[in-house]
Amino acid sequence: MSLTRKSLAGGAAGTVAALLLLTGCGSGDDTEAAVPKTATGTLEHIAGEVGCKPDMQTDEDTIRQAVCKNSDGEFDDKFVLATFATDRGQAEWLAAAKDYGGYYLVGRKWVAIGKETTVSGLQGTLGGELQEGSEHMNPGGSHNKSGGHEG
Repeated sequence: MSLTRKSLAGGAAGTVAALLLLTGCGSGDDTEAAVPKTATGTLEHIAGEVGCKPDMQTDEDTIRQAVCKNSDGEFDDKFVLATFATDRGQAEWLAAAKDYGGYYLVGRKWVAIGKETTVSGLQGTLGGELQEGSEHMNPGGSHNKSGGHEG
């Protein structure tokens, strides 16, 4: 594994672990709304679209990552916003991060990570595709409605 891949994988694990501590579990709101065209641009531009002044955590050539706090509308909460230099870097990061559970709003070369209600709310402004991480790390998530391990 190259140094860049190790850095991306390690960054994904740290980001998701920190985010899970910040946000806890999300709720299961199935509200569907019209999804706008997916946002593009720099981390600062995407954050600005949802009224966030990003608190930068990582600022490297391959990945830029910040913690945001949104207080606009129904999804008042913290989330992590990450942007990537390449589509491949984003795909590798997302594959590693999803092993840790969580909820993801995925656009081209960016990802927002937070509670389900938060990323669903962000989708109304930023567009993108909602994705969910591993069922084993998302007790009570859509993959695991009972909230426990069965088998």
